[in-house]
Amino acid sequence: MTDSREKEIYRVTLTGSLVNLLLLAFKFFAGIVGKSSAMLADAVHSLSDFITDIIVILFVKVSAKSQDEGHDYGHGKYETLATAIVGVLLLLVGVGVFWNGASLVFRFLHGEALPEPGMLALVAALVSIALKELLYRYTVRMGRKLDSPVVVANAWHHRSDALSSVGTTTGIGGAVLLGHSWRVLDPIAAIIVSFLIMKVSIQMLVPCVEELLEKSLPKETEDEILDIIRSLPEVSSPHNLRTRRIGSYCSIEVHVRMDGNISLEEAHQTATRLENKLKKRFGQKSFVNIHLEPLKKDSDYCDIKG
Repeated sequence: MTDSREKEIYRVTLTGSLVNLLLLAFKFFAGIVGKSSAMLADAVHSLSDFITDIIVILFVKVSAKSQDEGHDYGHGKYETLATAIVGVLLLLVGVGVFWNGASLVFRFLHGEALPEPGMLALVAALVSIALKELLYRYTVRMGRKLDSPVVVANAWHHRSDALSSVGTTTGIGGAVLLGHSWRVLDPIAAIIVSFLIMKVSIQMLVPCVEELLEKSLPKETEDEILDIIRSLPEVSSPHNLRTRRIGSYCSIEVHVRMDGNISLEEAHQTATRLENKLKKRFGQKSFVNIHLEPLKKDSDYCDIKG
């Protein structure tokens, strides 16, 4: 991770932190003054976003460290760990929203009157939807531009907050405009939103688990690696390809064949050119290990994965 990339991640995350801090303060105020339990739950969701931002800042700082004696492959997986933490927090928030909504529906079905929220809570919910959706679009665009899974994960956390506010707005709006018989719309909408939140969290967690279990890069990516290798005329028959992801960069190991009559210096120069081409495509901090072999018959190597 370059210094500029790290600074960009910090800037995006700090922007989100500031918005989350202002929103959660406004939501807590609106929830208390507007007597809305749904808005208070939404405020807790915003608080989880704020805590997530802090986690991102701390872990990106660690993942930016270079190789050291105890981490030969750098600290890139700390970013993966941060993404996993965001996913787990998001899953817990989803479960909490579901539990709270289901409890309110249960109480309503047993004849208990649900509280009527005030107009201030409805305004706060609408403001939250607008701000969090704008924040999501900004953060996800920057996360993809910076190739940062943790920033993209954090963007989806912003989106989940916007979705949660949609449910809150529906419930509060129904209670305010349609009367006490429709107050159950709030917890019903919360339950629907909770499933969306949990789905997003699982979509984040699965790639993290796969990376921590050393899953290979996707076939399309490995095919692209092989195409880059074959683009050098001095190199042929790549095989024993091994790939994995380390945070925002990759590890690539491959065996290739070259003319056995060229000098060691020529072979080294060609391997260096190939290494630079791969790093240009997959990031300068990616690990590229090229094992050179003298040219043999094609039948000697039939499996590029070895």
